[in-house]
Amino acid sequence: MVQRPIQPGTLYLIPTPLFPGAVQTLSPQVVHVLHRTMYYIVENARTARRFMKSMNPPHPIHSLSITELDKHREDHPAILLTPLMEGHDVGVMSEAGCPGIADPGSALVMHAHTLGLPVVPLTGPSSIILALMASGLNGQRFQFHGYLSPKKDQLAVDLRRLEEISRKDSATQIFIETPYRNLQVIEIAFKTLKPATLFCVAMDLTSDTEFVRTLPIAKWKNTQLPEAHKRPAVFLMGVL
Repeated sequence: MVQRPIQPGTLYLIPTPLFPGAVQTLSPQVVHVLHRTMYYIVENARTARRFMKSMNPPHPIHSLSITELDKHREDHPAILLTPLMEGHDVGVMSEAGCPGIADPGSALVMHAHTLGLPVVPLTGPSSIILALMASGLNGQRFQFHGYLSPKKDQLAVDLRRLEEISRKDSATQIFIETPYRNLQVIEIAFKTLKPATLFCVAMDLTSDTEFVRTLPIAKWKNTQLPEAHKRPAVFLMGVL
């Protein structure tokens, strides 16, 4: 009797809410996939279990295979994707937002592509895209830079460099920062950038305390900014 080859599973990129409980930002497809997937690769197992439990899964949480990403092992993608080769679907989740977008997951996706395995991204919130949508800045041409330097002097250099790129290419520049350094970023931006440069602060996106505002630097200096310390934020700059 000829044994049929195993049909490989699908790698699902599963978004999670930017804020706990904000499940309204997820598509129904996310719930459908969560309810039938038994294998997961996650950034943090504890928070992943908490999120999955909030989605009322039909299976006990302890029956799921949940493995954390290890960025220090080169062979990790191949090992983690073994269930796919055995015919099981696998879900990838980051701590908040969309896997692979300013979050771990891209190496897994690339390895799946090299193996010819199907990859399906699911719809959910991305703080970067939401901030760009709400900023009023150029959405046709933009660049995301992740984290800038934590050192004040170098941060000023980085901001001037992004400002020059924005003026030269008419491209919106986007970056993020660790929440406890938000005030440092804002302070140095106000001191460093030119008066006409447009600067957007987007904080607590999708939450009840959401704040998004875009103003020229000159006007920011005369505007009272809401409390920004330890609030998840995205920063954008551009020119008209």
